[in-house]
Amino acid sequence: MLTVPKAGADARASGARITRGQFLAGTAGALSTFALGRDGHARPSSVQMLTRPIPSSGAVLPIVGCGTWRTFDVDAGAAARAPVAGVLAVLFAAGGSVIDSSPMYGRAEAVVGDLLAAAGSRAHAFLATKVWTEGRAAGIAQMERSFALLRAPRIDLMQIHNLLDWRLHLPTLRAWKREGRIGYLGVTHYTSSAYADLEAVMKRETLDFVQLNYSVDDRAAERRLLPLGVERGIAVIVNMPFGGGGTLRALLGRPLPGWAAEIGCTGWAQVLLKFVLGHPAVTCVIPGTSKPDHMRDNAQAGFGAMPNAALRMRMVAELGF
Repeated sequence: MLTVPKAGADARASGARITRGQFLAGTAGALSTFALGRDGHARPSSVQMLTRPIPSSGAVLPIVGCGTWRTFDVDAGAAARAPVAGVLAVLFAAGGSVIDSSPMYGRAEAVVGDLLAAAGSRAHAFLATKVWTEGRAAGIAQMERSFALLRAPRIDLMQIHNLLDWRLHLPTLRAWKREGRIGYLGVTHYTSSAYADLEAVMKRETLDFVQLNYSVDDRAAERRLLPLGVERGIAVIVNMPFGGGGTLRALLGRPLPGWAAEIGCTGWAQVLLKFVLGHPAVTCVIPGTSKPDHMRDNAQAGFGAMPNAALRMRMVAELGF
């Protein structure tokens, strides 16, 4: 389990953030080549990814993580797994920690568990997964399998996916949190048509996290859910920050606007991620990728200045969304 310091504490002194050099020293040689920068040099130890607090505990999380839907659903061959092993190496080397998976993501949980075990890097990961089935017994069985596949006696965050049978699963999650089997509990949904239901659960229940989709071209969560997260003290994980990929593909042929450099962006992926991270309710964003270079690019959004409200409005207007 990742050790996360209280908000305001010195993350470097706590050991919660590892430098690239530290990570490479303790990681399998097969992974080390991915953790270096494009110029082959390690990042200075004084430069660390930004963090934000988890409201329910005061512990902090790095603001850019990694989703595993589709991208980590690979077979057991070394050639298939080498790129995603590199993704995790780059994530950790940049100071990131959040890895989000699910039983519905094919082999992703098993792949994450195998790679963390092989690299000895479980301590650097904040593991999040989900339950998505009906019935208490079926939910327990599914989650127990997630523990086994992830090779984790403790999972940092367990989420009820798409609110499926949430009334039955929440008591189990609360009990497991009290027992220390999970660190946090939450709910998720990925369609705006369900946001009224998600809002109702957020208002009614005591939650640590909510996961939802939010991007420059899908801002429905801004109306009620993001403000409600702040009001209720619920950490927000954002998935689909690239609008499912279509938004990023539409922008790739366009030159970066001048203001991109003002917030440290060197590519469109960073622009889209910083738009999301510019909202004060967002705790962490989890773009998915199977390519170490893309993970490196994504991780850079966790450094430097974030767009303020005025710039975010300008981004929406100028990008045509």
